[in-house]
Amino acid sequence: MGASRLFVTFTRDLSIQSVFRTLAHLLQVVTKCLLFALVVVTSLAQSLRGPRLEFEVASVRPSPAASSARGVRIDGAQVHFAGFLLREYVARAYQVRVSQVIVPDWLSSTAFDVDAKMPEGSNPAQVTDMLQALLAERFSLKLQREMREVPVYAIVLGKPPLKLRASARDPDASPRIEALINITVNTGAAGTAVDLGHGSSYTMRGGKFEGKRFSSEMLASTLERYSDRPVVDMTGLTGVYDFSFDVTPEDSQILGIRAALYAGVTLPEQILKLLDTGGDPLIGAMQQLGLKLDARKASVDVLVVDDARSTPIDN
Repeated sequence: MGASRLFVTFTRDLSIQSVFRTLAHLLQVVTKCLLFALVVVTSLAQSLRGPRLEFEVASVRPSPAASSARGVRIDGAQVHFAGFLLREYVARAYQVRVSQVIVPDWLSSTAFDVDAKMPEGSNPAQVTDMLQALLAERFSLKLQREMREVPVYAIVLGKPPLKLRASARDPDASPRIEALINITVNTGAAGTAVDLGHGSSYTMRGGKFEGKRFSSEMLASTLERYSDRPVVDMTGLTGVYDFSFDVTPEDSQILGIRAALYAGVTLPEQILKLLDTGGDPLIGAMQQLGLKLDARKASVDVLVVDDARSTPIDN
């Protein structure tokens, strides 16, 4: 009887060992199949993407010191960018806001002009991809995406009524490609007028800030230029609107200082001290529109520039 039990136990052990050997073999086969599938999928994805889009020719030079020109112009296959910092080129290439581009302190604050020619068969919507290739080639740009929790202002719905007026419908409106939007700014004694392209604009003069054809996301993006932190849209609004709010002379002064700092302008210390007592005019401005500017922390998708040349490789 003892021998019989021993035989049964021995047979069971052999069966278990056989099962484990079979499982191990199956695992090896599955692993090889997965690796092969990964190679095939990767190769297929690369073939579907096709070659990297690049400008046929491109010239990158520091902007003239005396020039205040800034903007984008496309004439046929010719593309011209004028007066942008490297950080701004990164934002345009990857279609994010400037505040979402984190750069090292040592990175040059020099503005550059880019004159380039698109290859035959390409279209303006592909300029962002070409700009990415240009930054990698000429500036040796290396970056990574990550989520960071940062202090922001969130625009949310406030106390009713909402004082945004639906804009008149534009039957000829085309999709906005932010990298190609030519923003023009005219500033003088009478005030400031900004053309945001595609029929969108705003003015700040005569004690009024007036905006035309704004989405809530555009409102957040515009206010960010006059703020000390990123502004995010959390209103849930989906329309296109016209609006206006009152701006006092003191508010205009504070907003002008904020705008200069956002653009990278170095200001005298006595000017910066005005920010300590000027408060934040945007909080009251949003209340006038039935909105609220809420200070909080939020996770923001950012591009972190790990390395880049402060001057481009020769043309």
